[in-house]
Amino acid sequence: MYNSRKKPMDEIPEEITTVWNCASETCNGWMRDNFAFSVEPTCPICGSAMVKGEKKLSVLNNTSFNHTKQS
Repeated sequence: MYNSRKKPMDEIPEEITTVWNCASETCNGWMRDNFAFSVEPTCPICGSAMVKGEKKLSVLNNTSFNHTKQS
């Protein structure tokens, strides 16, 4: 008899999350709003402006002490 060591995967909860998307057509950069370091961030990949949007992502809490955004 074969016994698999793999355990069944639990469902990872997802929710609609506010994100910043790169405004450049040639860049796929994005970041979660609660992980952005400024009120209106620039793209860390190409340096372009970013626009607010939403994505369905797995739940991830920011537990950083420095979670306050700078302008």
